[in-house]
Amino acid sequence: MADPQVITLGCRLNTYESEVIRRNAAAAGLNDAIVVNTCAVTAEAVRQATQTIRKLRRENPSARIIVTGCAAQTEPERFAALDEVDHVIGNAEKMKAETFLGLSTDDCERVQVDDIMSVRETAGHLIDGFGSRTRAYVQVQNGCDHRCTFCIIPFGRGPSRSVPAGEVVTQIRRLAEGGCREVVLTGVDITAYGADLPGSPSLGMLVRQVLKHVPELERLRLSSIDQVETDEHLMRAIAEEERLMPHLHLSMQAGDDMILKRMKRRHSRRDSEKFCAEVRRLRPDTVFGADLIAGFPTETEEMFENSLSIVDACELTYLHVFPYSPRKGTPAARMPQVDRPVVKERAARLREKGAAALAAFLDRQAGSEVELLIEKSGLGRTRQFAEMRLPVDVAAGAMVRARVSGHDGQRLSGEVVA
Repeated sequence: MADPQVITLGCRLNTYESEVIRRNAAAAGLNDAIVVNTCAVTAEAVRQATQTIRKLRRENPSARIIVTGCAAQTEPERFAALDEVDHVIGNAEKMKAETFLGLSTDDCERVQVDDIMSVRETAGHLIDGFGSRTRAYVQVQNGCDHRCTFCIIPFGRGPSRSVPAGEVVTQIRRLAEGGCREVVLTGVDITAYGADLPGSPSLGMLVRQVLKHVPELERLRLSSIDQVETDEHLMRAIAEEERLMPHLHLSMQAGDDMILKRMKRRHSRRDSEKFCAEVRRLRPDTVFGADLIAGFPTETEEMFENSLSIVDACELTYLHVFPYSPRKGTPAARMPQVDRPVVKERAARLREKGAAALAAFLDRQAGSEVELLIEKSGLGRTRQFAEMRLPVDVAAGAMVRARVSGHDGQRLSGEVVA
């Protein structure tokens, strides 16, 4: 192998961190390495990580396999027990150049996973570009101070900590100067941004700083936000900043108040409805996505129907549906569980509802003109995050105007007009 290979599983933050890993592994000369950056959000994610590792070993018998990420942090012994694995490193260790330099020696420890809860800083790692440079993810925050009853991620990521605004602006300016046209601010709980920094700047204040000091950046997006934590600066940015894209993905999780309470979420159903209505008042073209969990412990059919109905109540377009799976060590794993066939059936119904909502949104785009950022030849994404396929090749990174002619239920189709 000419260069280290990094396999990314899970969230957008992992996508960003994999770029740091790739750079550090290459600098350390680990050209025979395959690094698997795992996810621990569900038990299924951990199982898939194990399957991926075994497949990689079969296909690359002489490679050095290094496992890291949230699953490695929360269950290091599980991956250390796999014969296919050469090294297990934690979430803090994977971001350090010295970790990979150490792995290039013969006497390095096989398992390097420290206490993530003791980490208090998140470094602003500078990345020059991501492949085509069409879109880049920039980490502004890591960790989480909340304790939702279903979630293992705080134990994989540690406490909430923020990257100072100056470092974020420097990183984004560097990307924009290198030709990147769209940046996504990402983290574990980005609406908690700034609470640990001097003066407690908010996410909204960071957004305004980025757009003010990097005028050449054409598009700025936010990854998943917690709607109950949004601040007045962010709401003003949504209303006033044309370069902040009209697409918000919400950490909603459920539409029933009792289930939200048992999840230990900090919002009610009414909070979600009010937030979406207020954002639409400020920016009528905004499109919403949401994470929703099906089959949470104690969920009755009536409670599930409330999660189904919030799709219409909040006019959600893009759903990320998670069938609940118990995570050892979380309070929800000790609650009365919903039968697995029922969980799967509810998840399927929620996905069906999401597919119908997306199709209805795509229907409404017919005949309109949209601005497309081309991600790869013949495929671009609108400001509202809809994918669109074009009949002609257009170079990745180009920004074009296109007219919508139809869709296939998942992607728009149309032709370039300018």
